[in-house]
Amino acid sequence: MGKTFVEKVLGAEVGAIVFSKPDLVLTHDNTTSIKSTFEKMGGIKVADPNQLLIVLDHNAPPTSAKLATQYQQVRDIVKEQGVEKFYDAGKGICHQIMSYHAQPGMVIVGSDSHTCTAGAFNALAAGIDRTEAAGLWKRGETWFRVPESLKVVLTGQLKTGVFAKDISLWIIGMIGSDGANYMSIEYHGSGVKTLNIADRMTLANLASEMGAKNAVFPPDEVLTAYFNGKLPHHPVWADEDAHYEKTIYINLDELFPVVAAPHHVDNVKALSEVQGTTVHEGLIGTCTNGRIEDLREAAAVLKGKTIKDGFQLLVTPASKEIYQQAMHEGLIEIFMDAGANILSPSCGPCLGTGQGIPADGHTVISTANRNFKGRMGNPNSQIYLASPAAVAASALTGVITDPRGLKANDVYPYQKQQTNTIEIAESDNRKSGDVWNYADADNLNTDQMFAGNLTYSVQSSDGEAILPHLFAGFDKAFASKLQSNDILIAGDNFGCGSSREHPAVGLAHAGVKAVIVKSTNRIFYRSCINQGLALIVNPEIVNHYKQGDKVVIMFEKGQININDKTFSFAPLPEKLMKIIEKKGLVNWIKSE
Repeated sequence: MGKTFVEKVLGAEVGAIVFSKPDLVLTHDNTTSIKSTFEKMGGIKVADPNQLLIVLDHNAPPTSAKLATQYQQVRDIVKEQGVEKFYDAGKGICHQIMSYHAQPGMVIVGSDSHTCTAGAFNALAAGIDRTEAAGLWKRGETWFRVPESLKVVLTGQLKTGVFAKDISLWIIGMIGSDGANYMSIEYHGSGVKTLNIADRMTLANLASEMGAKNAVFPPDEVLTAYFNGKLPHHPVWADEDAHYEKTIYINLDELFPVVAAPHHVDNVKALSEVQGTTVHEGLIGTCTNGRIEDLREAAAVLKGKTIKDGFQLLVTPASKEIYQQAMHEGLIEIFMDAGANILSPSCGPCLGTGQGIPADGHTVISTANRNFKGRMGNPNSQIYLASPAAVAASALTGVITDPRGLKANDVYPYQKQQTNTIEIAESDNRKSGDVWNYADADNLNTDQMFAGNLTYSVQSSDGEAILPHLFAGFDKAFASKLQSNDILIAGDNFGCGSSREHPAVGLAHAGVKAVIVKSTNRIFYRSCINQGLALIVNPEIVNHYKQGDKVVIMFEKGQININDKTFSFAPLPEKLMKIIEKKGLVNWIKSE
């Protein structure tokens, strides 16, 4: 039996837990928090400063005195530790900057969920949390579970007006936001050769919105040309007879423009199905679609035209280099003549921490990667995700508009029942005894668990400061009623979204005994282990539980009793149990 890409890179079979030294460790504005955790681990000097890539981008330029002070602290850390790969505010979004360093066959991790973007360069690139990044500063290595692999076979070629963003959203709607949970996605087929590096970065970027550990493209002639005819480092690709958990086939000829409708990324519809919907604001850019190719697509639609009166169009190039190239090509002039605002390279608008926060009742059409309720800083707005050309076309009319310049009757073929974004009234008590019942809630995301605009004002290592804000996005009574030894029960895809570890830190700090879910997001799973928080994945237990049932957990036996019925759960691998036993990665590393 042949091996998949990830089995070759990690040197082990599916399911194995291996320790490996990444080639690159990415951090950004969260670097000060990571430094604090690093010091709690007993760290003084980082294990290998050449591993570190630090980029100031999420709040660039800083939007408060506190953030500005943190930025200066990061600059000080860079000097103290001798970090050469440092990019100050305005240089670019971290995943675009990573494209200047990523090489085939590398192992890359980053304290950001969209680190998987670097898979476009034939690298194994995955998101981690801040605590794990601190552990890498201390030890230089981290643990990996070798994941199952999903093979995506692309054939044909995209038609005019259809883009890489449409491919990504098509797949997400097809398999769901947890359809590739903890998996490695490999892109195969003749259609791959029709995709340039910018297209591949978009597809790899959105792997995290499918729940995947990573996505990767082959070291083919397109990548070889990108590296001027010679592939550096150690290119790797899967064997022809490798085993895949699942294979899906997509004919690019058959695709048409699609959008992700509010409030979840897998709420995918044909653009035709929502055309004419009023939109008030547009965002072109972010780590998903801020490359020069994306800006060219949007400029081609806007050239010589003016956006609708009252519409706010924001354009954020992904890096300083792309910004300058757009200036040289005349794209910035086109955008400004059309009435757009050009922002500094930054994550701010996407995250809701910078410029561009929408007004109450406003609808945004964006090229970003997430459309959770409140994602852009205002829970009283809603977000559609689409390609740069679709955003530009919609900016001209003030309604969702087909970039092909026609009114089609496309119907997205993978319609499914959408999970409502849960909002629990304060009168709806979800706690009975020591058990919190969210069994009816799927896709509880990190924005709901801890708001994105608090991510950098509250240190992830400060559990006490996190507690008042914990789960405020869906249950405002939670923080005030949470007690030590409480148990949480929830549905599918628990903890989806960003790599922020604040929810896991807060729950662990509060002394939560366990979180029991149907399924969970990969990075959130790692965060729980790293905080010493027991997370049990068992759909049978969640489905059986009814409000008011008594739940008793016996970790040593691997059993849970619900009233008089006993359920078994699989124990963690021995290496990970040691981290849990030490009550988290910080204590485990100190003990080591």
